[in-house]
Amino acid sequence: MSGWEVRPSNRSNERRLRSALILLLVAAPCAFYLGTWWQAREMQVEGVDSQALQVRLHEQTRELDELRQRMAVLSSGEQLAQQSNEQSRQTIKLLEEQNFKQQQELAFYKGVLAPDSRADGLLIRSVDIHPTEQTGLFRFKIMLSRVGKDDKPMKGRLHVQVDGRQAGEAKSLQLRQLSDDLPSGATKQSIPFAFKHLQVIPEGGRLGQLRLPEGFEPVQIRIKAEVEGGKPVERLIEWTD
Repeated sequence: MSGWEVRPSNRSNERRLRSALILLLVAAPCAFYLGTWWQAREMQVEGVDSQALQVRLHEQTRELDELRQRMAVLSSGEQLAQQSNEQSRQTIKLLEEQNFKQQQELAFYKGVLAPDSRADGLLIRSVDIHPTEQTGLFRFKIMLSRVGKDDKPMKGRLHVQVDGRQAGEAKSLQLRQLSDDLPSGATKQSIPFAFKHLQVIPEGGRLGQLRLPEGFEPVQIRIKAEVEGGKPVERLIEWTD
């Protein structure tokens, strides 16, 4: 029989091909649906995380504002306290200076310079020491006057030292070692004076400052005035804080 060709039939391969085509047709929409669902889920999770982050950011911003407000209040309170302390110190200093000037006037009017005084010569009228808020820092004033009828200027040099103890041993310190508020011409050992009626150290009626070294315990102040053409005058004053 010319023109005819006989080929064996493979039904098993045909079935496998049809099954693959069916699976492909089903898998395509399933894959699309699954991808869409996963993307939606991720967007939902990201939305939740974003909301949580916004909440935390809002809380942190609020806490930061509260801290800033507290810092501002504390800073303002500290500045007010510093201003109050400084005003108190200035007030105390002013009152001390006013008191000292009143003492000068009182000394004059009560007859320190009276002609009928018991003896002529120099008088170490007062030596005052006032503690301050700082440990070891003191304010001081020394007032010299004269008694008698003589009107001539009185000149000389003043030796002032603080006796005390340091590290269990006796020690003396010159006023020049402790203070810079001394008249011009002062040396390590003495302070010049020249006056007719009164002289105040420091000059101008103000209070001087002296600083004791750390560990030094003052006991007394020793003052000796050497007067030109006259007898020296000495005075011991107990140190009281």
